[in-house]
Amino acid sequence: MKAIDLREKNQTELETELQELKKELFKLRFQHATNQLANPMELKRVKRDIARVKTVMRQQELGQQLVSR
Repeated sequence: MKAIDLREKNQTELETELQELKKELFKLRFQHATNQLANPMELKRVKRDIARVKTVMRQQELGQQLVSR
């Protein structure tokens, strides 16, 4: 997932995406704990995607604050 694609989404879509990524991270952590995870790099990928979504959400929030001033 690229930040460019995320910037095209609105706040509601980003929140939905964040929820889905958190659910996926939970599942991956559970699989990792039970030694069923085939590719541990998936954990890193999902964590970074979560960070990207949160960053874009914050950028949009700050952008709206600047416009309202």
